[in-house]
Amino acid sequence: MANILHIETATQVCSVALTFNGTVSQIRESREKNSHSAIITVFIEDILKSAGMHFSGLDAIAVSKGPGSYTGLRIGVSTAKGICYALEKPLIAISTLQSMAAGAKKGLESHGTPALPVLLCPMIDARRMEVYNALYDRNLHLIREIRADIITGNSFAEELSDHQVWFFGDGAGKCKPILEHHFNARFIDDFNLSAAFMESLAEEKFNRSEFEDVVYFEPYYLKDFIPGIPKVKGLSVEG
Repeated sequence: MANILHIETATQVCSVALTFNGTVSQIRESREKNSHSAIITVFIEDILKSAGMHFSGLDAIAVSKGPGSYTGLRIGVSTAKGICYALEKPLIAISTLQSMAAGAKKGLESHGTPALPVLLCPMIDARRMEVYNALYDRNLHLIREIRADIITGNSFAEELSDHQVWFFGDGAGKCKPILEHHFNARFIDDFNLSAAFMESLAEEKFNRSEFEDVVYFEPYYLKDFIPGIPKVKGLSVEG
């Protein structure tokens, strides 16, 4: 059992949670776009103060490692590494998509998950019609590798033929019109990513002493970052 600070910034949601012995005791979240850098340290200080706890009382820092927003991941991982380095605390990295699957699983179980074979497909918007996605079974084991896909009407055809597949995340909405025709396709429309979803995964890694090298750890971007062309008045860019 451990006191773990959880940081989630892989998407538009900025979420920080504090867990004591496997139970979420404090959580702060915002869905305001591009607000991560302004509020993440405020959230961390606020939940520790509310819990009557100092940074030194933490046993580890868990961070969502991606895939996801390049900028969001940089902010979250940099914050987590800074705390770990300053206080000599261990760093735990959690797959963003597996964390999403853990949250969806918990939600489905609370409403009675169907007994038939079920697969969980978290999706993160990767712009245009592309999404970061993976497939997990109900025990959160990875069934299909994490990848970036352009979704078509034939996507997940094999899996949908044998399983009920639940799609969720900020990338699932734009894929719904393409996939919802299949009788085995299900969608969680109100799914929001949360640092609380990392709790059980982080606890397991802590108990196994599965920690990252604070100096060398980097987020899992999956794709290279490609900056846009600066929009400067009067600037002309010619190939």
